[in-house]
Parts: sequence; structure tokens; C-alpha cells
Amino acid sequence: MPRKDATEPSPVADFERSLDALEQLVEKMEQGDLSLDESLAAYEEGVGLSRRCQTALEEAEMRVRLLTDPQDPSTAQPYPDAAAPDA
Repeated sequence: MPRKDATEPSPVADFERSLDALEQLVEKMEQGDLSLDESLAAYEEGVGLSRRCQTALEEAEMRVRLLTDPQDPSTAQPYPDAAAPDA
């Protein structure tokens, strides 16, 4: 079994750190003291943090699915985006 690098954060720790950073960023933007350039940079950073959180949640869901049905890992699929239209 490959050993994880000791400096690599766990997915849970990475999620929590990203979520905390995103919350702080939103609070800073809501204060309204940022210039347009600073606001755009903060928005871009927030999008990246949001994507990291979403990816971590999808990975966690996949792990739960594998744990609840270990006999058939092929059934593990990412949960469809609630905002996505039904096909």
C-alpha cells in the first residue's frame, strides 16, 4: 500500500482549510472595502476554493458509496449536480 507523504494534508483537513478560507474571503468581500481588482482576484480565489470543496465532497461521497456496497464498486457514481438539468 503506498504511503502518503507526511506533508500532504488529509482530504478532510484540506476541505476544512479550504472552507475556512472561503468563509473568510466572503466576509472580506461583503465588507465592501476592496477595489475592483482586489474583488476580482478574491472572486477568482473563491471559485478555486469552492471547486476544491466540491471535489472533496464528491470524493467523500464516493468513499461512502464504496463502503455501503463493497461488493459492487461499479455502482459508485458521482452524485449528479442538483443544478444540472435532467437528461
